[in-house]
Amino acid sequence: MKNGNKVTGFILVLALILFGFGLPQKLKKKVDKEVEKVFGTNDLSMTSIEVPNSINAQLPAKITSDNFFKLLEGDRIVGYIFVDNAPSKTATFDYLVVFNDQLSVVHSKILVYREEYGGEIGSKRWLQQFMGKTGRDRVDYETNIDGISGATISVRSMTNSMDNLLQTVGILQEKNIL
Repeated sequence: MKNGNKVTGFILVLALILFGFGLPQKLKKKVDKEVEKVFGTNDLSMTSIEVPNSINAQLPAKITSDNFFKLLEGDRIVGYIFVDNAPSKTATFDYLVVFNDQLSVVHSKILVYREEYGGEIGSKRWLQQFMGKTGRDRVDYETNIDGISGATISVRSMTNSMDNLLQTVGILQEKNIL
């Protein structure tokens, strides 16, 4: 029995070492590139946003230590980033949303799209529809977000994900967590 516990413990430690915490390295490089593009520097530190479990359970977009970060230049908050994935027709895609220090969307990017069709949601023109949105705004693909022929599922998914994120930001602001 003791050997079983040792093996389980070893596997857990090995998994943590191999997979680590935070963003996967491939995504981290893409995120760093986008952050540098938006803020004009790569000399920013990322700190995870901590949300109590009781509040996180009520949020439309779940916050983990691996997906929502504040960006700091010294002690000054310059912005926030959110990295997550959303479902497409048969796979998922990874996306990034960058907020300024006032929690207004200043940039969004599809980091990895894994489908043959629907990749048009990664176009700058389409993603610009989210610019300037805050926790007080709602987005909906049927009313205020344009669709894309051939990318309906991905458009709905990204729009729903953005709306959930904006609602989450609004709630976290109301609760003085952000």
